Amino acid sequence: MSLTFRPATREEVADVIALLQDDVLGAAREGLDLAEYEAAFDRMYQEAANHLIVGLQAGRIVATYQLTFISGLSLRAARRAQIESVRVASDQRGQGIGQAMIEDAVTRAKDAGCSLIQLTMNKSRTDSARFYEGLGFTPSHIGYKRSLI
Repeated sequence: MSLTFRPATREEVADVIALLQDDVLGAAREGLDLAEYEAAFDRMYQEAANHLIVGLQAGRIVATYQLTFISGLSLRAARRAQIESVRVASDQRGQGIGQAMIEDAVTRAKDAGCSLIQLTMNKSRTDSARFYEGLGFTPSHIGYKRSLI
């Protein structure tokens, strides 16, 4: 499997959105207005600590994740990496792409001086929970969200 990870380009936003929609939860919550997503990509690109990463295999985008670096004072001024929007194309799951993607995120986090990597996921994703725990993540916190719109 020849798999590479690199920052996404604006021209690849539609492919990333297709991956987000290729998911039980994403199919119901992602929209179709590409302009909204391109504007969000532009904002992310301007934030030096916010990265959209794609995984390519044979020239096809088969995976994506967002990695954000957060500097803070707690935990002895730990710098954290936050992983979001982790997706692997449905026809490519079970081939080790997810593990390679997380390893890529960990490497990027270490290179950015992070001492902790964290993620949140929808609690209905029981298979994902087993996957992350198998990679050494622990369910140490309870997360809350509140809509502002």
